[in-house]
Amino acid sequence: MNVFDRIYALHKQLAGARRPIPKATLEERLECSPATVKRIIRDMRLYLDAPIEYDREYNGYYYASAEGSEPDAQFELPGLWFNASELVSLLAMDQLLETVQPGLLALDLAPVRKRLERILESRAMGTGELARRTRILRASARRPGPAFAEVAGAMAMRRRLRIRYHGRARDTESQRTISPQRLVYYRDNWYLDGWCHDADGLRSFSLDRIRAAETLDDEAIDMDSDALEAELGGGYGIFSGTPDNTAVIRFSPQAARWVADEQWHPDQQGRALDDGGYELRVPYSASAELLADVLAYGPEAEIIAPESLRQAAAERVHAAAARYAEPE
Repeated sequence: MNVFDRIYALHKQLAGARRPIPKATLEERLECSPATVKRIIRDMRLYLDAPIEYDREYNGYYYASAEGSEPDAQFELPGLWFNASELVSLLAMDQLLETVQPGLLALDLAPVRKRLERILESRAMGTGELARRTRILRASARRPGPAFAEVAGAMAMRRRLRIRYHGRARDTESQRTISPQRLVYYRDNWYLDGWCHDADGLRSFSLDRIRAAETLDDEAIDMDSDALEAELGGGYGIFSGTPDNTAVIRFSPQAARWVADEQWHPDQQGRALDDGGYELRVPYSASAELLADVLAYGPEAEIIAPESLRQAAAERVHAAAARYAEPE
């Protein structure tokens, strides 16, 4: 945590406490030393006028009520006090609600958006200041397609779906019967994880490629969430599958400044190299998405292993270079 995160965390602890919180408890919850806790309390008192008092009986701290204030009135941090994940979530919800087209839920969503706007305004320095000065870019977002409502409805009712699906890779269209398991929002696009009764296995479908969907009367097969995650969530990317390989990628000292702080996979392993570079180990099954992410770094990244993945990257690089070769 940085200093702002700790101030925010300490405020939440004190604001939600009915009695003084022991100093040792604060140290444990904030994951910091006694000296750091004292320093945060000192800074909050000095710079934020926080009414933090010490109680000898509990050997702890609490928020004192200001003179003349209501009995239940609590101290609030001035200005904007979101942590990073809360800020992104709130702004993403605000922008997504702004793009909702008129539909059955329009009247229900209107008060939700107003409530969200009030939260943002109460924590910003000036009405609407936060929204005007924050930008969320949605890269490569695709429309979810005409079947989104049908898919979501069948999943909620636990019914099977008959879909007409167009796969990009093979450029073919097929009819499939599936038991929908979960919707996934990944890199600004929607996907459906489901049990395909025709293929007799789990598959991920891009919602924008479902041309049509029909809800059937048959009940959907329910899969255990742990089994679903093990099958589809262990590898790299959206079309992951169970990982059966580990990619070893080395990045230049220049790229290492970014890659060392990124999470490519929950089970990744990384280490700094003597030359200032960075080595990343990533489990994967399907390689297409991993290759695209590595090649985006150009000459700053090199696949070391396995040899099959290294060769696939080399073939792509050579094919791309051939397009830019001068004609003889």
